[in-house]
Amino acid sequence: MPLRPLPALGAALGAVLLVLPAVAGCSRGVQVAPAPQAGDPACARAAGLWPDTVGGAPRVETRGGDATTVAWGDPAVVARCGVPSPAPTTDPCVSADGVDWVARELTDGVALTTYGRSPAIEVLVPAEHGPAPLLAPAFTEAAKALPTTGRACV
Repeated sequence: MPLRPLPALGAALGAVLLVLPAVAGCSRGVQVAPAPQAGDPACARAAGLWPDTVGGAPRVETRGGDATTVAWGDPAVVARCGVPSPAPTTDPCVSADGVDWVARELTDGVALTTYGRSPAIEVLVPAEHGPAPLLAPAFTEAAKALPTTGRACV
């Protein structure tokens, strides 16, 4: 069953993150909800391998999640480990450094999800960051910490 593109990155992020405004005495942060399978031990291994920067953007503070949820830059590129592994799809599938990613076009960005790994990593990339597949190599080490399922891009 093909995955359906979401109407907007904002909609995709609606349940996942909320950029909190700066408030006097409080720091700014990105609200990120943990993925459904975030407690999987493979996600704990992957979380220890998140990159320090993505596309030159430094890591930013996150709230609401745990080590399996991370963000970089403004607008934030958000990564979560523990999303369900995608089923075969007609969405584009790209390979970067030996890791396959399904790319779902969104109105204002792209959602990349590891393919052939379970649990999966989801990376939400706002359009301002440029072509999302160019950011995928930053997540190679984390993605390779996840067990493979035998599925691969064709």
